[in-house]
Amino acid sequence: MTDVIRQACILVGGKGTRLGDLARMVPKPLLEIAPGTTFLDLVIGELARQGFNDLVLLAGHLGDVVRERYDGRTVAAARVRVVIEPEPRGTGGALTCAGDLLTPRFLLLNGDSLFDINMRALAAEPMAADVEGLLALRRIADPARYGTVALTDNRITGFREKNPAVSGPALINAGIYVLRASVINRVSTLPCSIETDIFPALAREGRLAGVEREGYFLDIGLPETLAQGRRELLAVRRRPAVFLDRDGVLNVDHGYVHRPDQIDWIPGAIAAVRSLNDLGYRIVVVTNQAGVAHGHYEEEAVHTLHAWMRDALAAHGAFIDAFYHCPYHPDGKVERFRLAHVDRKPGPGMILRALADLDIDKENSFLIGDKQSDIAAAEAAGIPGFLFAGGNLAEFVDDCRKRRVGAALGLQAGGEFAP
Repeated sequence: MTDVIRQACILVGGKGTRLGDLARMVPKPLLEIAPGTTFLDLVIGELARQGFNDLVLLAGHLGDVVRERYDGRTVAAARVRVVIEPEPRGTGGALTCAGDLLTPRFLLLNGDSLFDINMRALAAEPMAADVEGLLALRRIADPARYGTVALTDNRITGFREKNPAVSGPALINAGIYVLRASVINRVSTLPCSIETDIFPALAREGRLAGVEREGYFLDIGLPETLAQGRRELLAVRRRPAVFLDRDGVLNVDHGYVHRPDQIDWIPGAIAAVRSLNDLGYRIVVVTNQAGVAHGHYEEEAVHTLHAWMRDALAAHGAFIDAFYHCPYHPDGKVERFRLAHVDRKPGPGMILRALADLDIDKENSFLIGDKQSDIAAAEAAGIPGFLFAGGNLAEFVDDCRKRRVGAALGLQAGGEFAP
């Protein structure tokens, strides 16, 4: 878990010349998608939910506008910093301004495009020692306005310039990269473009890898694609959620689990989380932690354990959107936590808070728990609950998902929801 990537840098320095007056006074990534919500807000929110907590915005054109809105902000658990280039340096040169901040490996994204993939899985892809960069690629039906990418055995062998005459499906650079910090040593002159100066050189040397991914893709470089984003992107952000109890569902319930050395993952648990991530679900853990109220451990131990679980999952390309815990119990020994609280299951409080906090499609969400109190909490919150009695969680989750989708479509489900 020592090599878990937590840093993401976002290129937000472009002028947006093809957008004309729309981007004259506003950096392109800061154009509004909805009142009060910029395109960059969506990109940052997606990174934060996937567990990237060190976000560095590489600004240039109208950089003061970017700094005023974002520098020093915290989004979920992610800290945002803004670095402004002193003069136009290009997308590769912009990285040199953040050289002292870069971690040994980091994510780099274009701030004017969104590729709806599991970026945590991309960050967990193995990188051979001779590889300096890994690019997320997407196959599109009409690549005429993009340059295309040649890929052989997961190594990028070359790039072809955009050509309006090109037809038929082809791979394009989707604007999300895993890079080693050593890539800045490739910047020899300024301005320097990472796309046209650095990547082609790495490809010629066989030091650039690529992986094909599927998912919603949009760049807002044209007036018509910006308009498309304003029609579609808020709906893309809204996702169904799978609520998971923790002890007995994700990990074996040994009783008052509160340390990493007590975690024994349920068979298929990590695979289940990764599968749901890849399918685009939000994953929300809702767990009673009466051990805090009973004085067995401090509440900080819960936060520490959940941070450890995030890292353990991240190493496998998986992530939890949010953890909610209830430290209260009506018979607790610690007075502060001696309380019959609505968050304590079978109360629905944690689920209701998540529905209020996160952009969740409630109609297609469900819960998996190992106790009737979990199912009762789901029912009280207005979502279905499935009772997990052991076995392989990945197989169980897949069956629950199919039954939930079938029920939503009015089809015959392969069983009934747990009472």
